[in-house]
Amino acid sequence: MNRIERIEHWGDTHHPKWVDIVRIGLGIFLCYKGIDFLRNMGIMTELISGKLSYGSFFIVMLGHYIVFAHILGGIFLTLGAFTRFACLIQIPILLGAIIFINFSQDVLRPYSGFILSILVLLLLVYFLVAGNGPIAFSFDEKEEKVKK
Repeated sequence: MNRIERIEHWGDTHHPKWVDIVRIGLGIFLCYKGIDFLRNMGIMTELISGKLSYGSFFIVMLGHYIVFAHILGGIFLTLGAFTRFACLIQIPILLGAIIFINFSQDVLRPYSGFILSILVLLLLVYFLVAGNGPIAFSFDEKEEKVKK
């Protein structure tokens, strides 16, 4: 059994059902943030262009990637399908938000986005390791039943 299979096995055996409610809530929150970023695309691209000195095409593509990853990843997390893939496409966005955007703002103020970004990043890393859990619409289980 290689390392990835052992991590998946550990995630499948050590996953309480109440954590699935957290996963579903995280997915809904990420979908909401994706739609919010889509509605405020101009503000988001101005914020990104203020921190990164790349061309406008790169900034626009990065903004669309953020929106696409949040909406698609949020839907996948909510359903419990392709959970690890959804976490993988979200983690670079959260790392960028923590390093470039939120860390430069006032970190210690109440209701700081920095703390929320760290919480979401930690949850994404947890679900990357633990997987989708027992309450999920998983394509993997259906493929295994067909093979048997």
